[in-house]
Amino acid sequence: MFKDRVAIVTGASAGIGFDTAKRFALGGATVVMCARRAAPLELAAKEVNAAGGAAVAIPLDVSKAPDFTDVIRHVSERFGRLDILVNNAGIHEVRGILDESLESWRSRIQTNLESVFIGTREAMRVMLDRRAGTIINVSSVYGVRAQAGVAGYSATKAAILQFTAVAAMEAASAGVRVNCVVPGIISTPYVREFVESINVPGLADRIAAGIPLGRFGTGAEVANLIAFLASDDASYITGACVPVDGGKGTQFANYV
Repeated sequence: MFKDRVAIVTGASAGIGFDTAKRFALGGATVVMCARRAAPLELAAKEVNAAGGAAVAIPLDVSKAPDFTDVIRHVSERFGRLDILVNNAGIHEVRGILDESLESWRSRIQTNLESVFIGTREAMRVMLDRRAGTIINVSSVYGVRAQAGVAGYSATKAAILQFTAVAAMEAASAGVRVNCVVPGIISTPYVREFVESINVPGLADRIAAGIPLGRFGTGAEVANLIAFLASDDASYITGACVPVDGGKGTQFANYV
């Protein structure tokens, strides 16, 4: 499906980002995997290559705009093209508004939102020249449903929805598509650790019981949706924000 295409996936060392990178690589793409921590990223890329894919690891802190710009330019020059960008990297912290510092607020803005702007802008410059390409941004159910304690995360993820729509409109005339996925409760390493840290017996089962499909989603299921939106099968889809949440965007606090 993705033979001869080049993809960049941020936040690719684990969770949704890793599963997405692997999905593209096994579909024939050359995948540039980016994440802040070099050691886990290298291991993740080796795992993708061992599975038969073609992956390159480039350590990147997406909150540093010049570094993100350099990576996109480097990839487009090295491979002569950039077909897919997945803006997946993000940070999530549970903190009430009264306990929120301006520094931590700005940190989430930079990592979760400004990085999407920088990545999209630089990828669009490459893609518009070629009149081909697709960008997929990763939002969250917390971008559409309120939840106490995640104001910074929710604000950035909500902004991504509108940003995606505007970017799609501006890129459409050149045939470049921009879409967004909206995951619900996905069984990533972070989510599993977070649920365990709450230390409420049976909490995971109680959360799952509130989801119509009766379970957490998997990173691979989100990756499949991202792959579809990036594929030619979705050639008439742009500006869409598609949920992948088992039928209901559940909230942890509802089950504590």
